[in-house]
Amino acid sequence: MKFEPRRATRYYYLRFIRLSGDPSVLARGVAIGTFVGITPTIPFHTLLAILFAFILRGSKITALLVTVMVSNPITFFLQYYFSWKIGNWFTPGEHSWEEVSSLLEAIINGGNFRETLAALAEIGVNSLMILIGGGIILAVPFTIAFYFISYLLFRSIQKRRLEKKVLS
Repeated sequence: MKFEPRRATRYYYLRFIRLSGDPSVLARGVAIGTFVGITPTIPFHTLLAILFAFILRGSKITALLVTVMVSNPITFFLQYYFSWKIGNWFTPGEHSWEEVSSLLEAIINGGNFRETLAALAEIGVNSLMILIGGGIILAVPFTIAFYFISYLLFRSIQKRRLEKKVLS
């Protein structure tokens, strides 16, 4: 099966605009999905997205959809790299890119959940905290921006749907 970026983009766009519900709930789902998708927590993305969406009363479907859109094989290398860089800048510890690349290698090579957890354990708790700390710092501005953008988008889609109903 050949990967077609234009087709995949259109598919996710159509799934996204067809979501229905309260704009603030959908926007919270987008924010949650963005935050979870950017943080370097790949083996736990689904669990974290559903958990945060439940706690923050966001759309679970939207959170899962956005998590997949944000964190995919095209983007996660850059997300881990910037999380590592930012984590080294803002936290007292420091770890090498080789440690992070071993984790990425386990993810890229289609490692199952157990292999990914082993790679996480291999880099150590201090290095993991640096990576996650950098990921959180990286994710916060995108999360806030995507919340407001998606809120405005969902509100305008809902308004347009109501106008169509009134006209028909």
